[in-house]
Amino acid sequence: MKKIIFICCILCLFMLLQHTTLAQCAMCTKTASQLGEKPATGLNQGIVYLMLAPFTIVGLIAYRWWTANRNENQNN
Repeated sequence: MKKIIFICCILCLFMLLQHTTLAQCAMCTKTASQLGEKPATGLNQGIVYLMLAPFTIVGLIAYRWWTANRNENQNN
């Protein structure tokens, strides 16, 4: 139970302390700055959104691997 509360507290802390993420290459930054603030923000949010899928897949694979190893170690 303490572990679940700890994880929830850490997740809440990450959500409260988030800051703007700039996920643009140099060329995209230059082009977006010429277009104005609103398109630059939309481009940045789109890049962060597209990064979500690969990170989720890698996270799920890592979680499955970790649980399989944990179960294997508990059986020994």
